[in-house]
Amino acid sequence: MKVAVQQEDLQLLAKTLQEQLLAEVSTAEVFEVKCVVNKDELMILTQHESDVIVDVQIIFAVIEEVLQSLAPHRERRVQCFLRVFGEQLPYAKCFLALKETGGEDLGKKGQGDKEIRAHADAEDAGEEFVASERFPLFASSSALTYSPSIDKIEEELFDPFADAPNLPTSKPASQIKSILLGAALVGVVVLGGGAYLLTRPCVMSECKEIQNAEQLKIKSPQLLRRAKSEKELVAVQQQLTAASIALNTVPSWSPRYQVSEELKASLSGRSEKISQVVKALETGSLATQKVQTPASSLEELQARQHLWRQAIAPLETISSSNELYGLVQGKLLNYRVRLHAVNQQIVTEEKWLKKLTAAKAVASAAENREATAKSLNDWQKVQSTWLVAINALNSIPLTSPGYQEAEKLLVDYKPKLLAARDRATKERLAVKAYQQALSTAKQAKVYEQQNQWQAAAIYWDQALQTAKKISQDSLYYTQAQSLIEPYSIALKQAQEKVQVISSLQQTRTDLDKTCINGIRICTFSIDNARIIVRLTPEYDQIRQNNLATPYSKNSDTAIDITNHLQILREALAVISDNASLSLFLYDSQGQVIYTRTLGR
Repeated sequence: MKVAVQQEDLQLLAKTLQEQLLAEVSTAEVFEVKCVVNKDELMILTQHESDVIVDVQIIFAVIEEVLQSLAPHRERRVQCFLRVFGEQLPYAKCFLALKETGGEDLGKKGQGDKEIRAHADAEDAGEEFVASERFPLFASSSALTYSPSIDKIEEELFDPFADAPNLPTSKPASQIKSILLGAALVGVVVLGGGAYLLTRPCVMSECKEIQNAEQLKIKSPQLLRRAKSEKELVAVQQQLTAASIALNTVPSWSPRYQVSEELKASLSGRSEKISQVVKALETGSLATQKVQTPASSLEELQARQHLWRQAIAPLETISSSNELYGLVQGKLLNYRVRLHAVNQQIVTEEKWLKKLTAAKAVASAAENREATAKSLNDWQKVQSTWLVAINALNSIPLTSPGYQEAEKLLVDYKPKLLAARDRATKERLAVKAYQQALSTAKQAKVYEQQNQWQAAAIYWDQALQTAKKISQDSLYYTQAQSLIEPYSIALKQAQEKVQVISSLQQTRTDLDKTCINGIRICTFSIDNARIIVRLTPEYDQIRQNNLATPYSKNSDTAIDITNHLQILREALAVISDNASLSLFLYDSQGQVIYTRTLGR
């Protein structure tokens, strides 16, 4: 049972020392303290991170003062060690000899004859120091020597702290028991913010308000360094505010008034700094909530940008030496990233809004061109202008605040693009038809010059029909109409020529059939006014022989020339009538036998 009690007391002592070291050395996040009793000698090991720079004198002084505050009943030897986490050997150690001289109140520091001696193990450790006024015990009979060199400290034959329990470093002890060392360490001291603060003059004078303020002044930096949220900061701020208000009760004639005013200013300044940070964090929280939903306008994005800047500016004023720096830096980095994202959104949105504005300007230009379009080229420009405006609107993404307006404009612009495209198509077809009509008419004239009237008539007809197909609402309608009358006349003339040619061809055919009857009876020629027929010499010879011997015995080969000539004249007259051409019949000697004149 005695061993169990001693072990519990050692753990409480370690907790007490650990809390006070953390409160005193503000640059350290973690101190680990282990306590063991070896051969009736108390050993205390203090460990810290390698990047923490500590004042060895202050560390040992704090340990000594805590031990003195616990009022030992008899002389006790204490060994203290300082070591970096992970290292095998301590880099500094000291010996303390604590003893009581009388029955006075041992809880009052500076009274009684106490002697503390500290010796370094190293041969060259002759350096001495006198503790600061903060620890008066060292100002009289106490002295401490130490050696900071690792290689000058002898390695222990065994590690008496190997089995000592590790204390949690996140939760400081709130109440410290008196520790019985060896025979017994008795008494209980309640250490609200740190045991060594109870030795302050304000405690002795029972100035509770100043005592609380001083405790909070020392404890608040550690609380602020450990704070992880706005709620924890507000809790510390409320303590600072309450302590500052309590100091108002110190009257101006009190000898503690100046101290209270200084404490009040310190606490108020720290409270204001917390308020500044809390307000910035609240602004950051508000901005974080707003970015959860897409912005509906550029103005909304700019408002979010302003919020992030309001959150960032106060946090940037927190220096690296400030207790709030650790919390602030994490938030500050996050806020800067968020601000950068909003800045990028604004740049992007300004780009889309410029595109939206440009699309409106292009649409206005399209409307102006449409009102003055007078050619196919004009309508093609109208079409392409509408297309540029619509493509610009289509490029605006759904995430852009300008998307809704772009969609409304597209509903208006797309029908206008279709109308411009139809009109341009109609004009293009009209131009093509007009040019085709001109080209076809030109070819018809070529055929006329070549007396190819049948081909000419076909081309004139094609040119006329093409001109008639040009739309009435086309810009080329009037020009096409001017072609219809001359093309119609040319077609009629060509058709007449075709008819004449066809008639002449039939006349030639009829004449060929008439002029041959076993033998070639006649030859012929045709021009635009007459038909000239000449009897062949063969036929004239037969005809003359028949006149000389009309009753030849050779009746089988005889020809009734007189009767045949009459039939020939009648046949030629019919051909003349059908062709509407005059007829002239000559014998082989060029003598006129028969004429038939028709008025044309």
